[in-house]
Amino acid sequence: MTISAQERRYVFEPAGRCCEYCLVGDGREPVAFHIDHILARKHGGEARVDNLCLSCSECNLYKGSAIAAVDPLTDAATKLFNPRQQNWREHFEINPDASLAGLTPEGRATVAVLRMNEAPRVEQRYGEVLLGNYPCQNKP
Repeated sequence: MTISAQERRYVFEPAGRCCEYCLVGDGREPVAFHIDHILARKHGGEARVDNLCLSCSECNLYKGSAIAAVDPLTDAATKLFNPRQQNWREHFEINPDASLAGLTPEGRATVAVLRMNEAPRVEQRYGEVLLGNYPCQNKP
């Protein structure tokens, strides 16, 4: 799939060059950010701006084509967080140690599926907290 330069700008600029799932800033990772299909093409998602978001490589690779998962608290099936339709701060909270807490079924399922609290990822975010770079706050 090819995304035009204009479509790329429409994804990167509103996101402020921040991962829209874990809020890590672009340039803080050794690997370039990805443009994620929120609803994967295999599930009928299209390459339209309202179905694309900016994602760090780890969030994107762990998410894959997933659109739903089990809430680890309730064991109920739920959709994953959708950055185009939902507000990040309503679904997640940053703990003092830079781990992420899901506040809703969607948030908890997303933290689990995207493995947001793996030790190396939390350590990276905590290091960025100490430098004043996390959470990414480049959003316009």
